[in-house]
Amino acid sequence: MKRTTAELADGREIIYFDHDDSPARELHDPRKLDPVSTASQMRHDPVLDEWVILAAHRQSRTYHPPANSCPLCPSTSERHTEIPSPDYDVVVFENRFPSLSMHAVGDAGPSLPPLVGSRSGVGRCEVVCFTSDHDAAFATLRPEHARLVVDTWADRTSALAGLPGVEQVFPFENRGEAIGVTLAHPHGQIYAYPFVTPKSRQMLGNAASYAARTGRNLFADVLTGERDSGARVVVTSAHWTAFVPAAARWPVEVHVYPHRRVPDIPSLTDAERDDFAVLYLDVLRRLDGLYAQPLPYVAAWHQAPVSDPLREHAYLHLQVSSIQRAADKLKYLAGSETGMGAFITDVLPEDVASRLR
Repeated sequence: MKRTTAELADGREIIYFDHDDSPARELHDPRKLDPVSTASQMRHDPVLDEWVILAAHRQSRTYHPPANSCPLCPSTSERHTEIPSPDYDVVVFENRFPSLSMHAVGDAGPSLPPLVGSRSGVGRCEVVCFTSDHDAAFATLRPEHARLVVDTWADRTSALAGLPGVEQVFPFENRGEAIGVTLAHPHGQIYAYPFVTPKSRQMLGNAASYAARTGRNLFADVLTGERDSGARVVVTSAHWTAFVPAAARWPVEVHVYPHRRVPDIPSLTDAERDDFAVLYLDVLRRLDGLYAQPLPYVAAWHQAPVSDPLREHAYLHLQVSSIQRAADKLKYLAGSETGMGAFITDVLPEDVASRLR
């Protein structure tokens, strides 16, 4: 893998991740750009003990541009985009409309109650363009190209975890307009949070309690149980298993676990990365085959926190979930889910797993 770093016109970092035989990339960005907003702030909800990020400047971000105005396509002599080069394999750059910034100077806000803490939204948000082909999708990548994306995630996880104040690194992909994606070009994002996210705190807290009771790892035992049952396993390989969890919350939900317990993507071996690329492409193509149309989904990597003591209980895994409950129907979060966080699903996990198989 070739790694080339440059700077965009407004000072944001851009990094090209290319196959070894790819040509050199154009690094100069000739655009005239306004400074990136650093107004992000965070407020602490004392009732739920959770941080909420406020980034009002994101209201002005690019919204569903036509394909010939896509900011994630390579630049041409007639039009300059976020990527200065006329081609690329995989590219990462700092988001122009970040929820978190290492330069954040967001104000605390007027007249906050004494119980509501606040601080600047310090962190980092990156965009990961999986391919220069606007009409492609992750599912259509070649295995060797998908492997390059995995190596990119590993590189960025290590780099972002080393930034001051970062407590969790979260690579993810939002795919499909129904999910809320505003740019059609195949891409994902990486958030470097200055706190451990609520879902991770809950999962790892449960894992810590389970370890105290049993002396075993919760995630490892979940994987063993699903593999032994087989009823919800979608596909398995030498190093990975993809399954629909027994208590799936979403109409379509697949978890992908490595057989070896590791804390994060950088800890995967070359063999495990190669194997993941093949298995994940298989899973995504099965998902797209459910309704004979591209499935909207969120693919979320769960990695160990950077320094939190609960890190010792983590088990790297990927969760892919979709709100598509039928070919012409979406799952909306209504009263029980939104008000109480109690999910009600309309489909049996075993049926979804069978259809995916």
